[in-house]
Amino acid sequence: MRNHILFPQSFLLFLTVIAGVSCEQADTSLTPLLPEQLTNTADQPALGTHGMVSSGHPLATQAGLEIFAAGGNAFDAAIAVAAALNVTEPMMSGIGGYGTVIVYDARRGRARFLNCSSRIPAAVDSDVYRPPTPNYRQNRRNAKAVSTPGNVHAWQLMHQDYGKLSWDKLFQPAIELAEQGFILRARTANSIGSAFRSFPEHAQDIYGPSGAPLKGGERLIQKELGHSFRLIAQQGAEVVYNGSIAQAIDQAMRQAEGFLSIDDLRKDKAEWFEPISINYRDCQVITASPPSTAFPSLIRLGMMSRFDPSELGHNTTEYLHRFAEVTKHAFWCRLAYAGGPDLSPPPLNRLLSEEYWKQQVGQIDLNQAKPFEYPGIISEPSPHTTHFVVADKFGNIVCATQTLGNAFGSRIMPEGTGIWLNNSLAYCTFEPKGNPMDAHAGHYKLSGDCPTLIIRNGRPWVAIGTPGGHTIGQTVPQMLMNLIDFNMNIQQAIAAGRISFVEPDTLSIERTIPEMVRQQLAQRGHKIRTGGSLGCAHGLTIEYDQQGLPIRFTGAADPRGQGLAKGY
Repeated sequence: MRNHILFPQSFLLFLTVIAGVSCEQADTSLTPLLPEQLTNTADQPALGTHGMVSSGHPLATQAGLEIFAAGGNAFDAAIAVAAALNVTEPMMSGIGGYGTVIVYDARRGRARFLNCSSRIPAAVDSDVYRPPTPNYRQNRRNAKAVSTPGNVHAWQLMHQDYGKLSWDKLFQPAIELAEQGFILRARTANSIGSAFRSFPEHAQDIYGPSGAPLKGGERLIQKELGHSFRLIAQQGAEVVYNGSIAQAIDQAMRQAEGFLSIDDLRKDKAEWFEPISINYRDCQVITASPPSTAFPSLIRLGMMSRFDPSELGHNTTEYLHRFAEVTKHAFWCRLAYAGGPDLSPPPLNRLLSEEYWKQQVGQIDLNQAKPFEYPGIISEPSPHTTHFVVADKFGNIVCATQTLGNAFGSRIMPEGTGIWLNNSLAYCTFEPKGNPMDAHAGHYKLSGDCPTLIIRNGRPWVAIGTPGGHTIGQTVPQMLMNLIDFNMNIQQAIAAGRISFVEPDTLSIERTIPEMVRQQLAQRGHKIRTGGSLGCAHGLTIEYDQQGLPIRFTGAADPRGQGLAKGY
């Protein structure tokens, strides 16, 4: 269906322009790509010669391409995409949210982890999220669950270190989309309709100006959000953390009795961390380090490296049984060992070692599922997230997962801002009290996002990631094995059927997995739940010439979603 998306005449002209730019800048030995060749289809990836953007909404992908056409690099384009996603997927991510970003700096040949998840407010009392506190479950979703939003500080730090265009230019696509509006798709309209009654009155005026929630095919106009982006474009991140937007957030938190204060906003800062990695086959797989909890994805790959997936066969009973047992153990590791750099850091030297993988694989029963045994901690999923990837002609990459937590976060929108505030603290782990994933006041907020790079022959080959809460770290390894072990292209690797362990002892399997395989897994003792989609991934690949310069990009948007990959 993506080939049949209708765009305004101005965008068709824009596509003609960027196709022309690509031809002028391309090596004369390359065949210029037509606009229709730039977009991915259900079974074939998008192609590009000078860059790639894949995001959860076509208009956000367009925003990134506009920045490329203006002379921007991948870092500039990524900020524009993130801002546009705030407008087009308002329930998923944005100014009031948080996330995890892996970048590749082509000039220095270096991958870095940009932490957008910030710190837990200093006044948090984690007892309010546990019984016997009355309304403890509601406190995990309302104002008390709002944590420091880190996205805008992270965007600014990335721009300061790597940006090419002026800061204010990066927000023009989002401002235009917010102020002029865009036509809602049915899925976004359904999300609005489901949450509408919980919105404050001033938010209902935006999402249902006639008194009823907007429907698919109607235009969503967010002038207040557009104004907030204008302030950010003019004043920088300071306006969110110590200016008029910060004051509006502080006032909303006081009125709703939340823990987040303007002091937390003033103390916030974005930070770079060194990522973590393992070798899998002939590749280096890189992802985010603590305070991210992406390390179980590497444990899964490490344990699967003790088998030969290509010999077992893709999504066969033998292959999926092994992965199911591996993924359960890695899930156990997350619950047992997750921690931040400042509080109970996980023992990564052991967990990511060949010795550990060999030891744990030796305990797998190849014929029978073992029951999951808790290490004493219970956690919750977070499905309302977005992921996007951007790469430019220099080989720079941004691979980002960003979220509000629940759909529309805490359902709190400071008046006059158009900004939804997250409910990040809902995804802490509250039992037992004081465990490393509890809501520890003033400490780093842990994040389960898993943006991932694959380095092959010394150069970035793949950038990939997905939303999906606690399925994220299970989906990413499956896609990586699709690429490495089964030689799939990026679109095939993302579209292929998936499984995921779900607490307390269930194996969720997509319907695209053959029924016979599902039955055979059940016979081995797996408690099967045939369900809907697991994740909504975006990814890209890069190919190089003999001098190591990028010459071809492929990109994919998950057919489970409504996003778009498009080459430049």
